[in-house]
Amino acid sequence: MNYYLIDYENVKADGLIGIEELDKDDVVHVFYSENADKLTFDVMQMIMKSKARIIYQKVKVGHKNALDFQLSSYLGYLIGTNAGWQYDYYIVSKDNGFDILASFWNEQNVKVREVPGISIQKREAMEKELTEKVEAALGSSEDAATVTKIITSYKTKQGINNALQKKFPDRVKEIYRAIKPLITDKKGVKED
Repeated sequence: MNYYLIDYENVKADGLIGIEELDKDDVVHVFYSENADKLTFDVMQMIMKSKARIIYQKVKVGHKNALDFQLSSYLGYLIGTNAGWQYDYYIVSKDNGFDILASFWNEQNVKVREVPGISIQKREAMEKELTEKVEAALGSSEDAATVTKIITSYKTKQGINNALQKKFPDRVKEIYRAIKPLITDKKGVKED
């Protein structure tokens, strides 16, 4: 189970991109105010497709950072009532002020991260899984992160090959052969 606390004043609809990919065990708290209380039809459709439990929290405004204080307080409430360390918490905001809050909870062994959008967290999970597969394919963890970054940065097999050539000129063929089954979704045909 993941908890997402959305700073809607800060991220608007962009922060909700990916909400339709969440699981039924995930919980999304959308913190909004009279300063940011509009949704487009496209965003509503994403929300309606989501399996996650979605809770709307209208906050009181009138003071600087009013929403931030209420979101932070609610995060503490959730952690306290849920035996916090059991779950992952994501503050969806581009406000770097939440970094210190996440750092505080991480020191208490509670997983709190600030991300600019729900889709970022999903992408990071997919990249982690890909890194594990690359590591298994290469038989080593030494270059797995670099190779994964190359795979995710390029849309074509040729682009991946060119980047591998620059980074690993002496081992490009060996690495490309190892990761070839992992890049079947990429465009183009790169022959060995």
